[in-house]
Amino acid sequence: MKKRLNIRISEKFDNIAHKATVFAGSTGAFSVAFSVIIIWVITGPIFNYSDTWQLVINTGTTVITFLMVFLIQRSQNKESLAVQLKLNELVASSSDASNRLIDIEDLTQAELEHLHKFYIKLAHMAEKEANLKEVHSISDEEIEKSSTRKSKK
Repeated sequence: MKKRLNIRISEKFDNIAHKATVFAGSTGAFSVAFSVIIIWVITGPIFNYSDTWQLVINTGTTVITFLMVFLIQRSQNKESLAVQLKLNELVASSSDASNRLIDIEDLTQAELEHLHKFYIKLAHMAEKEANLKEVHSISDEEIEKSSTRKSKK
């Protein structure tokens, strides 16, 4: 029962977060924000540019920014995961692709940089090839040789 409630709350929050991020990126949201700033500037002389007048805009923008950071991050995490799943599906479904790249996002920064160097090498191999449809791959043996050479240095 408690798990079901948590799932419903999470789904509702996802829905609210999605709607809020869509609205935040809209022309309407920009218009509202711009209008609030214009009204705030116009009311400056009315309130003699008081500390309270300044505090209103500072507090409002701080609260909105604070909340938007979490909403945008949640939406970005969801979109990033969806993109990763789509890429994993493409890699898994392609007979020419290496399945070693599935879940590559779990590697450390150093491991990603090491793998990146091999793809640079692969790009150089492809540039030298006259046939654009030629498939190039860096074999496990080449990766192993390079790793061995680095560890001996």
